[in-house]
Amino acid sequence: MSDTVVDPQTDPSATWAVDPATSRRLARRVVAAPSAPTTTTRAPATGAPLTQLPTSTPDDVRVAADAARAVQRGWGRRSLAERARPLLVLHDLLLDHQTELLDLIQLENGKARAHAFEEVLDVATLCRHYARRAHQYLGPKRRQGPFPVLSKALELRQPKGVVGVISPWNYPLTLAIGDVVPAVLAGNGVVLKPDTQTALTALRAVELLVQAGVPDGLVQVVLGDGPTIGGAVVDVADAVCFTGSTAVGRQVAAQAGARLVSATLELGGKNAMYVADDANLERAVEGAVRGCFASTGQLCISAERLLLHEEVADAFLDRFVARVRALRLGPGLDYAVDVGSLTSARQLDVCVEHVRDAVAHGARVLAGGRARPDLGPLFFEPTVLEGVVREAACYAHETFGPVVSVYRVRDDAEAVERANEGDYGLNASIWTRDTARGRRIASRIVAGTVNVNEAYAATWASVGAPMGGMRASGLGRRHGAEGVHDFTEAQTITTQRLWGFGVPPGMTSEQWARALTAGVRVMKRVGVR
Repeated sequence: MSDTVVDPQTDPSATWAVDPATSRRLARRVVAAPSAPTTTTRAPATGAPLTQLPTSTPDDVRVAADAARAVQRGWGRRSLAERARPLLVLHDLLLDHQTELLDLIQLENGKARAHAFEEVLDVATLCRHYARRAHQYLGPKRRQGPFPVLSKALELRQPKGVVGVISPWNYPLTLAIGDVVPAVLAGNGVVLKPDTQTALTALRAVELLVQAGVPDGLVQVVLGDGPTIGGAVVDVADAVCFTGSTAVGRQVAAQAGARLVSATLELGGKNAMYVADDANLERAVEGAVRGCFASTGQLCISAERLLLHEEVADAFLDRFVARVRALRLGPGLDYAVDVGSLTSARQLDVCVEHVRDAVAHGARVLAGGRARPDLGPLFFEPTVLEGVVREAACYAHETFGPVVSVYRVRDDAEAVERANEGDYGLNASIWTRDTARGRRIASRIVAGTVNVNEAYAATWASVGAPMGGMRASGLGRRHGAEGVHDFTEAQTITTQRLWGFGVPPGMTSEQWARALTAGVRVMKRVGVR
């Protein structure tokens, strides 16, 4: 147990709290005036006050961008090896300080500890991957010139300058620092606006990034409401990375587009999981429990729709509902709890209303369905609904909580049709013993990532492969080459030797055209690309 927190399970009279000295130290990293108004955050699991954090202004955002840009000029000129080295150090620091980070994530977000650990593991893995693949992704690349031997084309990747990262509260480490890592590796400065509710986690991670060797000031942190301070970040950034709702993502895209700066957006989803007639039901049930209720369902790529082949639906539900009812719900800064608290009263209200509305339209509650104020102000039972009709709010709208709806399908074709309903296209999951069948089904689903015999972790953890949404679920990609290229400008430098495109001395334009025609034909015959 870290000394920054007190666990109510070991001291029932105490409340969860952050050490005041730690809080003050981290708050000083926020770019805000000394007299700035403050916001008090509370622990979702208990409702107890956590800390007070200063609020930035649009002028503070401009100050932060100028400061990051000043440091970036020197950082961007460093070699790739120099920029990659701190990421390997950060990898170790994250693992070494994981107890403190897990406490902060739980205190600010409310999720269970096992799900907080996923964030630490994820960012450490990402640091290692990008550090080790830096030259492959960002090093100079020789490209085909117009004239073999005579033309030498070189592609360089130049930093964009200052990247604006606007991150949400549901994954306070992964979705803040996970986007800072490739931006910094590419040679950029960053203005980071985490959600104020979970800002301490992001601030501590930035502190560790500096400890790892990234210049202090390269990553600046601002805090405040989304429309004002988030909008100010988009106004000053040379590229934007936003994670949040589709409605706000459209606004960010429009604002960035008006300035002709790129925007990477991971937005909403109404993700489906299909259990085929030949699925290993024990594995599928375990995957569904994680896929539906990890991080209390506050996961963009979680499953909110279970599509069950009618031949196995009853057998699956017998096992699944029993597992859901047995989940341990409650507060706890240890691994004894399976599902934690929701993070905000708004998300609790959505869960309550979606279940109430579904039942009013004829749905049946197979498990859960209730708020649990006896455990804490924002707890809601893991809930399974069957018989949800199209008129119900939770049929097509994202709940973003521990609520899943069950639908029975006749065959793979109907499963694909149901999975592709709606405007979203973020993540999907297929369960079958026949992996070739699984891949065939997956290729027909409109989603940026599809997992076969896993719920969400397989595609997300494949950090060398792109991850993102289709349709209303976003633009651009995280991870892999795309995840770092989005923070760069491609520059082509071509060197021409001996002669180029002009008519050589002693030839007419017509003779030169005939010579080029013959040369182009030869290049095709000999296989020049």
